[in-house]
Amino acid sequence: MQLYFSPEFLKEDAQVLNVVDDGDKAVGYLAFLFENEKMYVYGQLEHDGVREDFKDLVKPYLQGLSKLKPNLEVYSYLTVGGKKVELEEENNN
Repeated sequence: MQLYFSPEFLKEDAQVLNVVDDGDKAVGYLAFLFENEKMYVYGQLEHDGVREDFKDLVKPYLQGLSKLKPNLEVYSYLTVGGKKVELEEENNN
């Protein structure tokens, strides 16, 4: 299943993106909060069957946002089907 971001709320220091499937049905969300040299990322996807698709969507987006500020610390907590998702390189905690 293909997953896409659909912007819900965008500001300089915060973003909320709906995660939608190829039928344009919302299946989760991703939220970003920026504070000084820290970025907090929270996300949830409801169905476990698309775990790898979710990681493939989130990882490059997170890497792109991380380039906005040098020395940016990234803290994330992502779940798919109620189970925590680890994104190896981007995570400091």
